[in-house]
Amino acid sequence: MLRGRAVTLRPVTAGDVPALAAIRADPEVRRWWRGGDDLAAAVRADLDDEALSVYAIEHDGRVVGAIQWYAEDDPDYRHASMDVFLDPAVRGAGLGGDAIRTLVRHLIDEHGHHRFTIDPAAANTAAVRAYAKVGFRPVGVLRRYERGEDGRWHDGLLMDLLADELAD
Repeated sequence: MLRGRAVTLRPVTAGDVPALAAIRADPEVRRWWRGGDDLAAAVRADLDDEALSVYAIEHDGRVVGAIQWYAEDDPDYRHASMDVFLDPAVRGAGLGGDAIRTLVRHLIDEHGHHRFTIDPAAANTAAVRAYAKVGFRPVGVLRRYERGEDGRWHDGLLMDLLADELAD
């Protein structure tokens, strides 16, 4: 269990699947995370992916989102990548930033990571602003990076953060 200022991060369990699927079903979240017709299956697939570490984000005793990470372990390119989603009802309270800071500190202290990446949709300006607040910087646009539910390709934005750039 990892404790931030306002959030607690803990490994997701099967019991969290309904709450996380419900958050992902919200149109504001689904727009960026998608997941097909069965969002519970999409959440379970993330849990079953041995390369991912998925944490529930809790605030005031309830699950308000998830944050996940995976490592590039090639010693010449070693870094951690992450992604996060939050219930729109709690956005604007700094919980996403708190969750990211908490996870990054853990990855520095316990896993020795020095560099972190995140790749929001280029059009997801709210996410880009939130990531910039904790110190992530734009690296470049990933053109036609991800196919949307509309079947068209959309740009992503690669952002990175060095351990000593983490903003409080």
